[in-house]
Amino acid sequence: MTDTAVSFSKEEFKKKVVSNCKSLYRKNIDEADKQQVFQSVAYAVKDLIIDKWIATHKTYDKEDPKVVYYMSMEFLMGRALGNNMINLTKYNEIKEALEELGLDINVIEDQEPDAALGNGGLGRLAACFLDSLATLEYPAYGCGIRYKYGMFKQEIKDGYQVEVPDNWLKDGNPFEIKRSEYKYEVKFGGYVRSYRDEASGRDIFVQEDYRSVIAVPYDLPVIGYGNNTVNSLRIWDAEPVNTFNLSSFDKGDYQKAIEEENLAKNIVEVLYPNDNHYAGKELRLKQQYFFVSASVQRAVDRYKSMHNGDVRKLYEKVTFQLNDTHPTVAVAELMRILMDENGLEWDEAWDITTKTVAYTNHTIMAEALEKWPIELFSRLLPRIYQIVEEINRRFVEEIKAKYPGDQEKVRKMAVIYDGQVKMAHLAICAGYSVNGVAKLHTEILEKQELKDFYEMMPEKFNNKTNGITQRRFLLHANPLLADWITDKIGDGWITDLKQLEKLLVYVNDEKARQEFMQIKHKNKVRLAKYIKEHNGIDVNPDSIFDVQVKRLHEYKRQLLNILHIMYLYNEIKKNPDMDIVPRTFIFGAKAAAGYKIAKQTIKLINNVAEVINNDESINGKIKVVFIENYRVSNAEIIFAAADVSEQISTASKEASGTGNMKFMLNGAMTLGTMDGANVEIVQEVGADNAVIFGLSSDEVIRYENEGGYDPMEIFNNDQDIREVLMELINGKYSKEDPEMFRDIYNSLLNTQEGRRADTYFILKDFCSYADAQKKIDERYRDEKSWAKTVMINSFKAGKFSSDRTIEEYATEIWKLTKTPVKVQ
Repeated sequence: MTDTAVSFSKEEFKKKVVSNCKSLYRKNIDEADKQQVFQSVAYAVKDLIIDKWIATHKTYDKEDPKVVYYMSMEFLMGRALGNNMINLTKYNEIKEALEELGLDINVIEDQEPDAALGNGGLGRLAACFLDSLATLEYPAYGCGIRYKYGMFKQEIKDGYQVEVPDNWLKDGNPFEIKRSEYKYEVKFGGYVRSYRDEASGRDIFVQEDYRSVIAVPYDLPVIGYGNNTVNSLRIWDAEPVNTFNLSSFDKGDYQKAIEEENLAKNIVEVLYPNDNHYAGKELRLKQQYFFVSASVQRAVDRYKSMHNGDVRKLYEKVTFQLNDTHPTVAVAELMRILMDENGLEWDEAWDITTKTVAYTNHTIMAEALEKWPIELFSRLLPRIYQIVEEINRRFVEEIKAKYPGDQEKVRKMAVIYDGQVKMAHLAICAGYSVNGVAKLHTEILEKQELKDFYEMMPEKFNNKTNGITQRRFLLHANPLLADWITDKIGDGWITDLKQLEKLLVYVNDEKARQEFMQIKHKNKVRLAKYIKEHNGIDVNPDSIFDVQVKRLHEYKRQLLNILHIMYLYNEIKKNPDMDIVPRTFIFGAKAAAGYKIAKQTIKLINNVAEVINNDESINGKIKVVFIENYRVSNAEIIFAAADVSEQISTASKEASGTGNMKFMLNGAMTLGTMDGANVEIVQEVGADNAVIFGLSSDEVIRYENEGGYDPMEIFNNDQDIREVLMELINGKYSKEDPEMFRDIYNSLLNTQEGRRADTYFILKDFCSYADAQKKIDERYRDEKSWAKTVMINSFKAGKFSSDRTIEEYATEIWKLTKTPVKVQ
């Protein structure tokens, strides 16, 4: 750790807040509204960051260390103010200064919108990684898009998900800095003209008749905890080459006058445009090329400025980490820049590229391994397509040389095949490293999904189990528990999470157990208050808080959870005296706008909640809550309060998961399948300290290879399951439209449109899941044993810090050097 050189004066800080309010809003601090106070405080905190930020980049320029450019379509950063205060190690001092001004830090933090730059686990992982890179003093840039509206803000109206724009930038972002000096042109469409340059004897390629936009970067500070490192998240905005075509306007062609502006505007409007239609697919590919091209151009220019314009040793100082397949076009873009703009021949450019680009695979789901129609790809990115075509030609030759006469190998591995450009294949054939994100996930990639690639190039494959930052998800999210831990073992855990194991001696200490559970209870009261304010539902903090919050996808099986709740409700109705520990089932999830069955599942959860929560005859034994617009800021409140962590994905489908780690860290027991990182969590805590159910990944894969199973057999033979499924179509939860959930019913029982029935083995795992839920009830009754279990979960979470993950990436893949920063 580097000593932090920036001192803090409470009086100076207070003056700065007051002065900011005057200069920004022409108001005294006591006249300002809540948003104005937030902005005034945020700019004052930014002043504490600036000297470190400048010093960091001066240090990088002077020492010229190797830099990782972490390229991701998503960065789910969460609110910045509180996290920045924590990583500056000035949270309490700033809080006190604000109190002296009569201001409440909690109210101020609540004014900040979550930065709408991501959606799910992929984006939150990227955010955790940036935090760890800065804390570990590794030089890094995050590279992404400055989305105007993010994915969407979720509203629940009459039980339905309604997507509304998430206008997070409407009041401006006080922490960002526009860097117009680093703008770049990004070209789309047109055609490629080639000619022979007689002087050099080289073929020259020129893209002509294209349309283009200007990529303009905005930098956000990423602060290392307790040191002077401030790295940058660089998000690119799009501006038109010519803002306004006055000539067209004067001629009455108003559309043409603003078409360049519209092209730019559309690229950065939303995260993941709905791509179930052609225009959406095209826009998504534009977005990917837009931020990748700008980021690679900037990285190469920065390197050249420090190495006399020579790009031949780029890989010694630059690595591009592709966060899933979305940024894979970086492979061809780097080739283009090296050849077309820097005059290298193919072989030399390819040698540099294959030492510079690394790929993280985040999915086992075949549909998520992006493929683009050749027609679309070649029309939108004509020069890039030529390069990909040549990469494919050479790679196919390699495959044929290694496996003579084996056309099946070509079919399975070619970058271009069946009219499609396969981005994962491009990333694997060009990347110097291909990693999975949990031990089981990597094994499945090597033995199943990417088996042919693994057999051909095993040296590229490795595992890096995901992690989370304890600074966001414990220190900031759960201050009561954080203070308790620091009181017991000091604050070393903030940068070395393994130190939590020192607390294991307290597991058998009755006083410590009571303190731990009292903290959990206070956090449950805090969440109950949030639910009352936002949902109008009274929940019992003494009930078991059973939580499933994550992106809504069929393989994550929120449907299994709600079907079990319907079953449990039936049991209570049949046996009014049934003895169960009161249970509050809490959901939070966004469904992609075009994902019909996922949106239907949200409606089902809300309709079931409406029936159960208003049935006084069950005496509050179960409640169901759907938390609207699940995001980082409300996630922090949820994780701290959870008793049970629902990690119930179909085994073999979840690459890793990171929610499972956040729940564990905050003292919740995992109820889950042996999938993703659950396997490693169970290894850490022991099988007795989790409740595991369901098919194994091997069993799921075997069933899939055999064409599935027959869910009708279960339907016909299990009366309880049959009763629950019939309730989907008999109007019990949809009196106004009994057919409302017919699609869900059909998905479970009938093969349709080439998709087999119960693709995700919900009915197959149902009884096992119901038994696991009974075990939770039994175990919660033994207060002493439960307290021990959840404490062990929390204290064994050390392995799952993103600091450990990043240390592995930095030393084993990126070969980075720690670069401490001094502030003059």
